[in-house]
This record gives sequence, structure tokens and C-alpha cells, in this order.
Amino acid sequence: MINEEIRDREVRVIGSDGEPIGIMSPTAALEIAYSKNLDLVKIAPNAEPPVCKIMDYGKYTFDMAKREKEARKNQKVIDIKEVRLGLGIGEHDYQVKLKNAVKFLQSGDKVKVVVKFVGREMNYTKAGEELLERFFNDVTEYGTPDKKPKMEGRRMNAIINPKQ
Repeated sequence: MINEEIRDREVRVIGSDGEPIGIMSPTAALEIAYSKNLDLVKIAPNAEPPVCKIMDYGKYTFDMAKREKEARKNQKVIDIKEVRLGLGIGEHDYQVKLKNAVKFLQSGDKVKVVVKFVGREMNYTKAGEELLERFFNDVTEYGTPDKKPKMEGRRMNAIINPKQ
């Protein structure tokens, strides 16, 4: 709340330099703020009495928006990329999938490795675990597995985190 929107009986006022002015009515505080060509802004509405500060509200909102934009610019979004393997995968296809996973890990993304079991391949889940172990060993210098592979229906999943 700013200026005339403040309806409390008493407010604790802080000056534009950060020094406390005292407890007074909102109208008296508003007169002080207007005499300095500034606004009266309620910064702690739950305090007893509520705390208001004399400041330039337009400049304050501009600075807050600028800080939020800067924070958004500096954050890195981590995506989860997926690599799908099958039990009967050929050597060349395996190398292509491996190369893609390494590229994803180098760019800082997590990689979800999925082994899909089709038909009677469900009887050979051990072979799927061996395939994932081989994949983990081939990417050890770029990333580390999050946890042991787990079965979800007809798929075996594992996530690889990139090394820092």
C-alpha cells in the first residue's frame, strides 16, 4: 500500500535515509513524504504498529524489476534429455546414442537412459541391466548415474547427472 491507501490509526515511519522518524498518524507521515516529493510505502503491514517508509515508489519498483530480470538471466535451466536403447541395438546405433548422451552431458543437461523391452524380451531384464552398465561405463568421464536402474512397466530407466 502506498500514500492514501494506508488506513491505519498509527504507523512507525522510517525516513528515506533509513533512520527511524517515529510513530505518528498516516496523514502526518504523508505530509512529511509529500514535502520531500516522495511516497509513503507500507513495508511491514503485520508489525505492531505497521512500518512505513518514505521513498520514491517508482524508482523502487523499477529497481525490483531490474533485479528480477538479472536473476532470471543468470539462472541455468537444466533439462532432462532422453536416450532410448533396445536389447537388440547394433554397435553403430549404440555409438550414435552414446555420442548424443555425451553431447547432452557436456552441455550441462541430465540424461535419462531408457531400455525398452518388447515382447518376450521381458524375460531378459538382466541383459538390459548389463546394457545400462556398459552405457554407464562409457560415459563415466562426463557424468555419473543418479541411482540404480529401475523397472517401470516394460521400461528400465536410469538418470545420469553431468559432472561439474
